[in-house]
Amino acid sequence: MKFSNLLVQWYLQNKRDLPWRIDTNPYTIWLSEIILQQTRVAQGLPYYFRFTEAFPTVFDLANASEQEVLKLWQGLGYYSRARNLHKTAQHIAFDRNGAFPKAYKDLLQLKGVGEYTAAAIASFSYNEDVPVVDGNVFRVLSRYFGLETDIASAGAKKEFTLLAAAVLPSGRANLFNQAIMEFGALQCVPKNPDCHHCILSDSCVALQKKQVALLPVKSKKVKVTQRFFNYLVFSDDNEHTMIQQRIAKGIWYKLNEFPLLESNENSTLTDVIELIENQTFIRNKILNISLHNSDPIVHKLSHQKLFIRFWHVKVSGFIENGIDWESARKMPFPIVIFNFISNQ
Repeated sequence: MKFSNLLVQWYLQNKRDLPWRIDTNPYTIWLSEIILQQTRVAQGLPYYFRFTEAFPTVFDLANASEQEVLKLWQGLGYYSRARNLHKTAQHIAFDRNGAFPKAYKDLLQLKGVGEYTAAAIASFSYNEDVPVVDGNVFRVLSRYFGLETDIASAGAKKEFTLLAAAVLPSGRANLFNQAIMEFGALQCVPKNPDCHHCILSDSCVALQKKQVALLPVKSKKVKVTQRFFNYLVFSDDNEHTMIQQRIAKGIWYKLNEFPLLESNENSTLTDVIELIENQTFIRNKILNISLHNSDPIVHKLSHQKLFIRFWHVKVSGFIENGIDWESARKMPFPIVIFNFISNQ
């Protein structure tokens, strides 16, 4: 098919020199795909090098502690990916003697591996004829074929997957899947693509109908919840502070943080004092409380907007199980808290 051949030809001439493309090792391909989920290549690349240096093999990753893995992942976000990465590495290393499944349907059984990631590993490592469908593929197919299906709708994934499978050249899944994704990342970009210097311009339906800016259609809006976090930065006579691990499922699960008081809006000093008095996590006498940042730090997540303030709380005596700042810096934190700690 002309469409497929042109994409492969374009890819061979324009592909980026990325380290996970050097060979077909399923470990490094799996690692790169997990890192790049909802992450730009430029942001994910340093993490890929960090992980492959620390954990050259799946056995090295499996034998690491979860806190070590979370620390290396710090700042990349969506931390469930790191926890699933670690659990899957342990399964591959200890239950499968280091061997990854070779078929798409079996790869789907791995924790943290969905349809896209399974297809990527199956095609890139084993050249299985299975299509990959990510945001780039949605965009390329939608524009080229003029599809106005809302990609957020229930049946969109199946429709686009069937189309991607139809245009997939048999025996060339490795090349074609990487080609169509790379084409979407570099050429058929979301805004203001250079359509006049595009190899598909002669046959692109969206270009002919002047619908490039309108496709793909995505109507569903993400509802963003606002939350107000007050972090209590305790300090005792030893200049030790208090750190705790988040144990509630949700954002930043199993990362560390200062004791947290969540409120319905930005809190005043009186509010914070009242909130502290209702807690039992500190028994020391409070000597002084001061606000570190009067303007909240706004930290945006996919479905949440956090307004974060740090409160310095000086207490008498010594905090039970207190920790010094040097030790704290070695622990995994949400990046917004780590940035605060780095300046202490």
